[in-house]
Amino acid sequence: MVRAWQTFRTRAAMPRVRRFYPGGFQGEMNRREAALILGVRERATVDKIKEAHKRVMVANHPDAGGSHYVASKINEAKDILMGKGKSGASVF
Repeated sequence: MVRAWQTFRTRAAMPRVRRFYPGGFQGEMNRREAALILGVRERATVDKIKEAHKRVMVANHPDAGGSHYVASKINEAKDILMGKGKSGASVF
């Protein structure tokens, strides 16, 4: 019982790290990469895509210290998954 408590205590102390897309963008973005960037499935609903876009953009917005390049890739990913843009639409 003591061993179980010690194991639980050390596990509880470990922070939960959320895994995000590690980066390394392709030359021309496809649906798979767009889904990885936003953290959704390739066939996600429009509401899920919008929610994920907002969440990721808040964490990476240029006004909050994020990169303009990453923000443009996030917007490009949203456009591709929603069918509004073509691949390679980034201004960078």
